[in-house]
Amino acid sequence: MPGMFAELGVNEAFNASAFGAYSGMAIRHAPAGEPFDVAPLGARLEGARTVALFKSEDLEVMRLVLLAGKALPAHKVAGEITIQCIEGRIEVTTDGQPQVLCAGQMLFLAREVVHGVVALENASALLTIALTGSAPAQHTNEPARSQR
Repeated sequence: MPGMFAELGVNEAFNASAFGAYSGMAIRHAPAGEPFDVAPLGARLEGARTVALFKSEDLEVMRLVLLAGKALPAHKVAGEITIQCIEGRIEVTTDGQPQVLCAGQMLFLAREVVHGVVALENASALLTIALTGSAPAQHTNEPARSQR
């Protein structure tokens, strides 16, 4: 089954311009049983890209990098997900209700919940997707950014 973000080396569900350039080279996933770094990128954030950290049969974990003002369009995922803000601030909109996540905060979303993400400032987040029984993300016409 394809992953969620192919344009970023992970799936074609999202527009790569939201994340910056992608080289098209294969992404090396972290091997099982070995630690990997998910600490804040700090000064390296502006030049960083979204990357898949690992993908197994049942789980996919990515470091999502969004620069201020960039967004993921509203979409839904068949599996449950968590979004943990590592640095910066992101706004996650579900059911028309925006919620701001700051560094150190996490949000859980049930299966099939339509959600969009906007970076309020340069940010990175850890995205965990349960793949069991899931299908690729689906776009909707729902706006990703709340109307305030």
